[in-house]
Amino acid sequence: MTADITDATTRSDDSGTGSEPPRQSFWVARGLIPGRGPRRTLALASFVRQIGNGLFMISAALFFTRSVGLSVTQVGLGTGVAALVGLLAGIPIGHVADRHGPRRIYLVTLIAEAIAMASLVLVHTFWLFMVVVALIQVAASSSEAARGPLIRGFAGPDPTRYRSYLRAIGNLAGGTSAIAAGVAVQMDTRGAYLALVLGNALSFAASAAVVSRLPFLPPVKSPLGTGRWIALKDTPFVVVTVLDGIMSIQGYVLVFALPLWIVDHSDAPKWLVGATALLNTGLVVVLQVRASRGIDSPSAAARAMPRAGLAFLIGMALIAATAGMPGWLATALIAAGVVVHTVGELWSSAASFELNFSLAPAHAQGQYSGLFGLGPGLASAGAPSVLGLLCITWGAPGWLVMGAVFVLVGLTMPRVVRWAERTRPTYQVPGET
Repeated sequence: MTADITDATTRSDDSGTGSEPPRQSFWVARGLIPGRGPRRTLALASFVRQIGNGLFMISAALFFTRSVGLSVTQVGLGTGVAALVGLLAGIPIGHVADRHGPRRIYLVTLIAEAIAMASLVLVHTFWLFMVVVALIQVAASSSEAARGPLIRGFAGPDPTRYRSYLRAIGNLAGGTSAIAAGVAVQMDTRGAYLALVLGNALSFAASAAVVSRLPFLPPVKSPLGTGRWIALKDTPFVVVTVLDGIMSIQGYVLVFALPLWIVDHSDAPKWLVGATALLNTGLVVVLQVRASRGIDSPSAAARAMPRAGLAFLIGMALIAATAGMPGWLATALIAAGVVVHTVGELWSSAASFELNFSLAPAHAQGQYSGLFGLGPGLASAGAPSVLGLLCITWGAPGWLVMGAVFVLVGLTMPRVVRWAERTRPTYQVPGET
């Protein structure tokens, strides 16, 4: 490849001027925050955005059922259909970001998210709910597709480490906003729920204001002879996307299956539901960046996936073993299972970031990000049904079956990644010889 995306990061380093400050603060020196410049600005925008998301996501189901007046079935159907509709926007918007520069497209998508989210205050019927939630999902999918090349452009020589940092602060933001959301849920009034909705809309607008401070990131020239929709024709990458999507079901094990298991299938105390969520969040905040070390190539990412799959199986086996156990022993095993599962989550997330960035050509980062987002998007739509059947209906054997699926995916990934590496094309950019 004759042109590389790191050209953009050379023009836009931490300081934004090509020089480092003579002395770094304690927080910068320890890697807790990026140095001054585009990376810190983008990190702040991400933190603000996730604060709002955390406010709303925790209370969304209650808002729709208790304030809007929809049934649980209607909410499930509407959000599922909206998620599928939203997936269609990622690839074309990512392509637009590639052609016109990701910063301006990301700004537009953030503003669209703010408007769509604020529109929820007007929802009183099921069909209007369907339309507005679909618009929210389209805007969110478009936003993620445009954000991918923006992160890659400013990330510097180690994009996986920076992306891991963004995930860590995202979890910190979500944990912080959970406190405010909990207060609103406890109040259980329409005014409190509307405050969360508008707070989320405001966070998107505030994030857009921060993003507007980023320097312009020019698009990478398209190589000669490339088609428009090259991501969809990249069969190895499509297979990697499918496998990563299956692996991403693990993200719903602790937030969907585990709470139901604790309450209905174990003698562990109910407060463990919140405690395990805090434990998982804390571990991600503290360890995600460290877990990304060494995962700096497609082959390294592929090697991390089998480890992640094995960790998921062990963690889920520990949780499954708690059926019929005394409460204190169930509590200990569930906590251990959450820790082991989270270790797998750290590895799989870092590997996913690396595969997303490194297998995509420089000139099509947005388009490839949009395609890669289809995997987690489909997992989000299907994970509750899959985990409900296996982990809750089938019980302990289902936990082991799901864990075995993760192991199988992890073992398959290295072979598919080697295939993808062998088939990466060499491009010639116009004007270069």
